[in-house]
Amino acid sequence: MNTPVSAWFDCSSGVAGDMLLGALLDAGATVDTVGRAVDAVAPGSIRIRAEQVRRCGLSATQVHVDADPGPPHRTWHAIRTTLARAALPEAVRERAHSVFLRLARAEAAAHGIAVDDVHFHEVGALDAIADVVGVCAAAHELGITAAAATPVTLGSGRARSAHGRIPVPAPAVLRLLTGSGAPARSGGFPYEMATPTGVALLLTLCSEWGGMPELRLVATGAGAGTRDLADVPNVVRVVLGTAPRADAPAAAQAVVVDANVDDLDPRIWPQVLTRLLEAGASDAWLTPILMKKGRPAHMLSALCPLPVLPAVRETITAETSTIGTREHRVDKHELEREFTTVAVGEASVRVKVARYRRRIVNVQPEYEDVVAAAERLGIPVKTALARSIAAAEGAVENQRCDSCGT
Repeated sequence: MNTPVSAWFDCSSGVAGDMLLGALLDAGATVDTVGRAVDAVAPGSIRIRAEQVRRCGLSATQVHVDADPGPPHRTWHAIRTTLARAALPEAVRERAHSVFLRLARAEAAAHGIAVDDVHFHEVGALDAIADVVGVCAAAHELGITAAAATPVTLGSGRARSAHGRIPVPAPAVLRLLTGSGAPARSGGFPYEMATPTGVALLLTLCSEWGGMPELRLVATGAGAGTRDLADVPNVVRVVLGTAPRADAPAAAQAVVVDANVDDLDPRIWPQVLTRLLEAGASDAWLTPILMKKGRPAHMLSALCPLPVLPAVRETITAETSTIGTREHRVDKHELEREFTTVAVGEASVRVKVARYRRRIVNVQPEYEDVVAAAERLGIPVKTALARSIAAAEGAVENQRCDSCGT
């Protein structure tokens, strides 16, 4: 789809990653697009198939993931690093990163360990990576910029996990929902109706909860769960539409979160900025300010997409000494960008290429890759940077000429 759309998810029969992916495929996303995104994260390891099935008489798309045997578990650090290096659209990378960060924090809280010490089991398996990256890629392909959902049906009873039989709702699901503002209910079903992956995806995609908002409908879809229940269709439904206002702005909506801090050890600030970017912020920065009574201080600012606002707010509260934040929505005009890789000696450096109206306007090597190249080649960083820029300019020169018509 060429224009931004809103999505509404009906999760009255629960939610899981494969059900969300099936619903978006049923609504018009393509298996090829999803497959390319998943292959960028796990090359050659995952194959995705879609099948039309019936659930309680309703037609729906069921997703099958064929995955090669992988490691028994993956750390949050490993998943974070893999996502950062994958050739994905930035919006897909940000959403997938936010989903796994939510899961890491929920697992850490459920097991009483540090976030960086979390070892994913079910969540880290290749099929779950396929669900997370696949849903984010499908949402991007469909042009979804805002989403809402019904209260989430959780189920009851007990379910199998890597830690044995655990109560339903699963501890990680309850941790994910706590403080999120998302309403939930048991629903009376003696099964696990909501998985941690499904809930984390839903919380990342959605900023509103309740009945379907006013929309001009453009597509609908249904994603099937594995179990075929007798009384209710085990599906997630999605409705896609545009706002009824004809003058809706074309710019993407984002949020700027500010906090004034005058009592934090300045050595901590670099880590704070890093944590905000890990939480899904598009950018984070400090501005020196002078507060009342002449006190020197800093204003911390973070620019973030609406879906990651709760994670960014939580990070600021946890990592700094502030006792409050200011938030305001802004229109964000983002240039098209893509990544390519150039060789600098025996090292590889990723390069970000930005376009305006399909014309290349900026070429910039990724600084972390430049530093790594300098260490590998045993040269100063400034030399590695100069070589990287020269290689990048050479690699895109033909593209620039083509886009300029020369």
